[in-house]
Amino acid sequence: MAFDVRGLVPLLQVYDMPTSVGFYRDKLGFTVVANSPALGEDYFHWALLRLGGAELMLNTAFESNDERPSQPDPARTAAHFDTGLFFACPDVDAAYQELRDKGVEVNEPLVTGYGMKQIYIGDPDGYELCFQWAVKG
Repeated sequence: MAFDVRGLVPLLQVYDMPTSVGFYRDKLGFTVVANSPALGEDYFHWALLRLGGAELMLNTAFESNDERPSQPDPARTAAHFDTGLFFACPDVDAAYQELRDKGVEVNEPLVTGYGMKQIYIGDPDGYELCFQWAVKG
């Protein structure tokens, strides 16, 4: 018998927490459901976000502002695009329109050769996000 698993919550390292929280909350509609002690508006070192049945954790890449460089280190973030988060989204067209209306750079919906309708966006740290649903057919 396999052990019981009830979900998966990825943890992403982010350069600037207020920017990331603003993107996920204000552009994508996530809610901040928990966070480490606040150090300012939308500034904490860890947060748990939720949108529908999806959860995501964000953690600052640097434990203090003294450690954080003035700009993100390209060597550190180069592989972020290799990390893709795929969200089950029954109405990809509605998601596309809402994201466009909020000023998010998003590709037009496409249907893959394996039957998934998808849209892709990048987050402020270069992680790739895909909203997708199987096409009936």
